Amino acid sequence: MLKGSKVGLRARHDDDIPILQSEFHDDVVNYSRSELRPWRPITPGSKDSRLVVDDSEQGHVSFSVVELDGGTLVGTATLWGIDNHNRSAHIGMGLRPSSRGKGYGTDVVAVMCHYGFIVRGLQRLQLETLSDNTAMLRAAERNGFVREGVLRSSAWVMGEFLDDVVLGLLVQEWKPDLTPQA
Repeated sequence: MLKGSKVGLRARHDDDIPILQSEFHDDVVNYSRSELRPWRPITPGSKDSRLVVDDSEQGHVSFSVVELDGGTLVGTATLWGIDNHNRSAHIGMGLRPSSRGKGYGTDVVAVMCHYGFIVRGLQRLQLETLSDNTAMLRAAERNGFVREGVLRSSAWVMGEFLDDVVLGLLVQEWKPDLTPQA
């Protein structure tokens, strides 16, 4: 397990999936705000769920996020679009509604930076989020990410186009002293 100051990132367990599917996938608005593809219903237990981890997929690493105190499942974190040639990847995360506003997001981003830069040896990490997702913007910027641009009206969310903000962090800009050691 990779550890931050508040959360740990571990492998996805089978018993995580029904909780995550109920709180992430089955919430149509939340799904529409966080996914690049349109929502559609997924049968419980389906192997088609985006929450089921394919360990053979080399360009995508999924974690379940748990509280260090007690081990409660608080969300997901993903390193995706891993490009080993250019040594870059994207960070994605989602927190359960009951776990938001507790500082977990900042800690998750910190641990993902440690994983990307130290464990994987990457040069660049990037994340994209909706321009009104102030919690994610804050979590990224607290970890040193820099706003690199806005993709105007690039996300179709529940009947309207929204802007996406692109943020990036290079390994030489990263301040691991701000990042809990995993």
